[in-house]
Amino acid sequence: MNNKFYITTPIYYVNDKPHIGHAYTTILADVLARYHKTAGDEVFFLTGLDEHGQKVQQAAQKRGLSAQAHCDDLAPRFIQLWEKLEIKYDDFIRTTQERHIKVVQAVLQKVYESGDIYLHEYEGWYSVAEERFITETEKESGAFRDVKPLKERNWFFKMSKYQQTLIDYINDNPSFIQPVHRRNEILGFLKQPLGDLCISRPKARMDWGIELPFDKEYVTYVWFDALINYITAPGYLSDDEKFKKWWPADVHLLGKDILTTHSVYWTTMLFSLALPLPKTIFAHGWWLIGETKMSKSLGNVVNPLDLVDQYGVDAVRYYLMREMVLGQDANFTLESFIKRYNSDLANDFGNLLNRVSGLVGKYFEGVVAEEGQVNEPELAIQKQAGALDAKVRQLVDELRINEAIEETLQLVRAANKYLEYQAPWKVAKESLPQAGTILYTAMEALRISAVLLAPVMPAKTATVLDVLGATDSAPRWGELKSGTKLKTHDALFPRLEVKE
Repeated sequence: MNNKFYITTPIYYVNDKPHIGHAYTTILADVLARYHKTAGDEVFFLTGLDEHGQKVQQAAQKRGLSAQAHCDDLAPRFIQLWEKLEIKYDDFIRTTQERHIKVVQAVLQKVYESGDIYLHEYEGWYSVAEERFITETEKESGAFRDVKPLKERNWFFKMSKYQQTLIDYINDNPSFIQPVHRRNEILGFLKQPLGDLCISRPKARMDWGIELPFDKEYVTYVWFDALINYITAPGYLSDDEKFKKWWPADVHLLGKDILTTHSVYWTTMLFSLALPLPKTIFAHGWWLIGETKMSKSLGNVVNPLDLVDQYGVDAVRYYLMREMVLGQDANFTLESFIKRYNSDLANDFGNLLNRVSGLVGKYFEGVVAEEGQVNEPELAIQKQAGALDAKVRQLVDELRINEAIEETLQLVRAANKYLEYQAPWKVAKESLPQAGTILYTAMEALRISAVLLAPVMPAKTATVLDVLGATDSAPRWGELKSGTKLKTHDALFPRLEVKE
């Protein structure tokens, strides 16, 4: 029986164009989804857009558009970018869709009827940028922009009621919030008394949102609305069979800046609904430029489209996956991109294809020779390749993608070294069958590497497998068929010249 794997990205705010932060999370989710598909799992990969709230309304007003027209204009930009980045999601949700509005209102009604929502007048500091009330301590930290005093009558969700339940759950489930330092951060946050969550905004102040089913004067607070997307898409209240199949989510992938909303707001909402919690909430780091977080206000956001147009989609996907240790921040520089491209992709992976296809062309008329007698050097490569699939699968399960990629590249490097030492161009003069065995060994190592790198670089690995006549092959030794005529190809990753 196949396992199921349900993975989500956050739904992205449509107040601006997509940037590298959005691209990174979505590529990462796509890579994980593809790895699980290759392992034979049934996969549901959800992404989408968060289209309500004050920031969206303000962005629309600046453009002289209605909020819905603004959302309808920006949504295709995300969809087109995901297509360009080879991202194959199973569902793309927009919070303005009728299916989502129905679920949000049903959830609100349910939580209200359970006694977990109440009306209360609140006076405090309100952050327009964050679209929420903040504490005195948060205000004094200086971390919040556009802060103003506000006195307002609103509806509140009894988040505090579930504080101890959540603490116990986190302590009982060590893999629930990852990495460990983020888990500790949330436990630290929960040592302070947890306030209740203001979940409404008066229409008199802001009317772009989902109307509360029990009070027509208010719309739903954007975070309460947005988080529910994770249960809307797999069929909560609309398709019981589908929902039972996919929920709980296996991984909620998100940036560390929205960890609290997912680990505290969302979990307490699920407790109130008596629904199981997601298996893992994983908060990755930020992409920095020279130790500074990428931010629209600083104007240092890298547009992934620019990189893709210049260097190709697979090179960009590879760099983003290989360079960031999940859970830590990573520094983006063009220099590090070019260095990684040249060393891993041009010198190692692309070079191995060029060498084997060139030598097979020269000595075997472009046809894969039979694997003849294998000796110690061949057995060493076979052993390394044979252990790779299980090792990669384990690292992927542990969300250590950069290490899974590095393990695969080690096989590529080992095959390149093996070719150097075995020198089939010399052996061919003494024993053509032995030269054939050496080339078969190197090609098989390349094929297995390509299969295991396919989730990261779907297009370039497809080219490699096509050249080898092994498009549907698995990462098991011996699937490369002797007698196959290799196809001609261009350089896989032409070396980039660094301008001084």
